[in-house]
Amino acid sequence: MSGPERGPEGMAGLAKGLAVIESFTAGQPQLTVSEAARATGLSPAAARRCLLTLADLGYLYRDGNRFKPTPRMIRLGSVYFEVADVPRLAQPIVTVARDEIGEAVSVAVLEGAEALIVARAEVQRIVNTGVRLGARLPVHASASGRVLLAGLPDDSVETLLEASTPVRTTPHTLVTRSEIRDRIELARIDGVAYTNEELELGMRSMAVPVTDSAGRVRAAMTTSSFAARASIDEMHREFLPVLRKHAAALGRSL
Repeated sequence: MSGPERGPEGMAGLAKGLAVIESFTAGQPQLTVSEAARATGLSPAAARRCLLTLADLGYLYRDGNRFKPTPRMIRLGSVYFEVADVPRLAQPIVTVARDEIGEAVSVAVLEGAEALIVARAEVQRIVNTGVRLGARLPVHASASGRVLLAGLPDDSVETLLEASTPVRTTPHTLVTRSEIRDRIELARIDGVAYTNEELELGMRSMAVPVTDSAGRVRAAMTTSSFAARASIDEMHREFLPVLRKHAAALGRSL
């Protein structure tokens, strides 16, 4: 990965610091200087300056040669959820939809080659689906991702598919681009996408587009269910009308 590029009016230091922040993930919850440099393409000296500055500002905690995010880091992500129109308007809607369907409902937007969950209403069960607010789902294997891709021109879809590396997480995951393209085209025609144990064994999901007044797909509204609780036919019959109703309501407000 190359280091952050700076435009004529950009701030190189800020770009480097943000690149370091984005290097922290669930799989990499703490970083050394060398790990940060490798993840961002920065020199070790630049990565070290960024980590030390973020630690001085209270965004990172230094533990020996490792750096870990502090609770203050939440401020950076919470701004989007508080001020952006989709998550702000979607949260009360997904709560009502959840109550009608009896299953978790979420709204996702396209972020790079992933579907980012920006609003979610869970159900109170001993075992939940594990998807949370802020989770990122691969576009190739998620119902929300396929609906979001279906709203893009074909050349944009190709660019995103080329930038992603499909990973098989279950025996049912589609990993060839031709199969994924077929599912995206089906979602474009039908206005709904399904996954059947493709992301996680025992889980099914269904997503519909959230389209604004200009006809643009701004988000995807999704519900998921354990396979033992609902078949695809049952989801189509019982959940789809509810999802479409609330997706339309959200779209009218955007």
